[in-house]
Amino acid sequence: MSFASILFSAVLSSRGSMRMRADATAAPLASEAELAAARKRLETIARTLDSAIAIPGTRLRIGADALLNLVPGIGVVVSKGIGAYLILEARRLGAPRRVLLRMAANLGVDALIGVVPVLGWAADAIYRANDRNMDLLRDHLAREAAARAGPVIDVAVGPGPASGARERDGAMR
Repeated sequence: MSFASILFSAVLSSRGSMRMRADATAAPLASEAELAAARKRLETIARTLDSAIAIPGTRLRIGADALLNLVPGIGVVVSKGIGAYLILEARRLGAPRRVLLRMAANLGVDALIGVVPVLGWAADAIYRANDRNMDLLRDHLAREAAARAGPVIDVAVGPGPASGARERDGAMR
């Protein structure tokens, strides 16, 4: 089984352990409060991985991802594993396959950048895959919230010109 198939077919059970299921579907969250809590938790993880530490005298920020990549072998596995957890949680939050694939691509590029010694480590501090992934998830959640809210109907109340007058004039007031 490939890494991508494991990544996209794994779902978290209610006990928090990982369970494999061939027809994995994203379970909707119980409430808006649970959605907000999950989003806040994922934002914190992404920020910790990519931009938690400000480098004095510069505008550059680094995170645990760049520092973990300095540890040979295990550091890359840990940092990319946490990044994969963000993708699994995005799936649980109902992100569509297109968003999940883009998130996986961001994480893959981050992993490839980190392979190159020294130059890759510096580039890894600049390429923030987890922040990019949270931007994708944030956009998806905003679209979902707008869809749940329904269409906005603009209703004019009070005296005003009749709609027939506007049509007759051919101009909008």
